[in-house]
Amino acid sequence: MKKIYFVLIMALPLSTFGQELVSVNTEQVQELQGFKMYPNPAYGDEVYVITATNGSKQIKIYDVFGEIVLTDRISTNTLNISRLVPGVYVLQVTEQDKTMTRKLVVK
Repeated sequence: MKKIYFVLIMALPLSTFGQELVSVNTEQVQELQGFKMYPNPAYGDEVYVITATNGSKQIKIYDVFGEIVLTDRISTNTLNISRLVPGVYVLQVTEQDKTMTRKLVVK
């Protein structure tokens, strides 16, 4: 008796389905207006963080493992990063209950 096998994978049409973006946080995200951070990548000991209001800013810098490696409160535009070793970080700036998060590369 002969056995006949059909390859069903080839007979089925291939389709792709998009995924919808689902948000669990219903709170409106407010970002800082006029946010600028430079130089990036940073080669020296300072990074300049500028916003439209240029008020006092709470700074948190995270490493790639999510650990906070630097916290600072600055009232000027200059952030001292001399304690950071070269690598990739996440910079979080909070000013007047508004937050902005950006990648920071230190060379």
